[in-house]
Amino acid sequence: MKETRFIRLPIMAILLVTLLLAMWAGLIRMGWSLALIRPTLPATHGPLMIGGFLGTLIALERVVALGKNWTYLVPLLGALGAVGLIFGLPVGPWLITLCSLGLVAIYVLILRIQLAIYTVTMALGAVTWLVGNGLWLVGWPVPAAAPWWVAFLVLTIVGERLELSRVTRLPSYSQKLFSIAVGVVLTGLLVSLFSYANGVRLTNLGFLGLALWLGLFDIARRAVRRHGLTRFIAVNLLFGYFWMGFGALVGIRYAGYTAGPWYDAWLHALLLGFAFSMIFAHALIILPAMSGASIPFNRILYGPAVLLQIGLILRIVGDIFLLLQVRLWGGLLNGLAILIFFMMVAALAIGERRRDQRPLAHQG
Repeated sequence: MKETRFIRLPIMAILLVTLLLAMWAGLIRMGWSLALIRPTLPATHGPLMIGGFLGTLIALERVVALGKNWTYLVPLLGALGAVGLIFGLPVGPWLITLCSLGLVAIYVLILRIQLAIYTVTMALGAVTWLVGNGLWLVGWPVPAAAPWWVAFLVLTIVGERLELSRVTRLPSYSQKLFSIAVGVVLTGLLVSLFSYANGVRLTNLGFLGLALWLGLFDIARRAVRRHGLTRFIAVNLLFGYFWMGFGALVGIRYAGYTAGPWYDAWLHALLLGFAFSMIFAHALIILPAMSGASIPFNRILYGPAVLLQIGLILRIVGDIFLLLQVRLWGGLLNGLAILIFFMMVAALAIGERRRDQRPLAHQG
């Protein structure tokens, strides 16, 4: 791990800056009057958040777990692609697309090591990211690529949850139901290339099936009765599953929309409500593996986790009832929740490091 730290830490630093600028761009797009760092920044909000931050983060997580040094080139391409998007360079989309291609290659290696329904699901997620990036690269509008990008995040996360569910004795039919839902998602994506509304509706039907599957079979329902970090993870997981189901229902009803409040509600229920609830849930497991830092759990982390949910509720209410000010404040609270969460995580890591070093200083 030490020999790869000089690669991992710069990538993580770029990811942090990318997250901050992607949120900044999102607030400007919503209508907040903030300093415009670059004229092109607001237009890159979606690709920067999904590809530059979330996609590169997932690639880095896979690379750390795989443990092969050469594979660090994949998240490095994503990080450099994010920098390209920030500065408005045409190479940015190309580098992020190459990152998604590299992630597919990484999953080929993973499948050769462990061929299972959950690894296949995550690999299919990487393929959907690659296809979505390809559509974006050749000039298709972002809403055409968005279902593919969202499917990448959904399939990656549900694949990971299925992997963790191996510790429980799931009924034999559960994997068949899971596979059917994944099949519906993929079929919908293919249909969307020819009939956007029908394809997106079918894709969201698959998302709804996966949300129901997680609600029925994931260990979060039992883990929420425990204490400490286990309960914190479970609470955020359940928040995420709710928003995934809600977003899927919105997507089924308003599948043909490519802009406006209902499109915003669909996209952010899945990206903020589902994806970032998952990040909050797993941060104290993933970040120590990536950074090598020890991060203890503290109940103060419930603060930003709840704030994220409140902000998203306000945003969705603002979307549904066309209340611009409510929507604006909801978006701002979401950004603050994410910022506060990572600041708290950093403070906990620094505090833990100081506690670890205290006996050594005393002995000296």
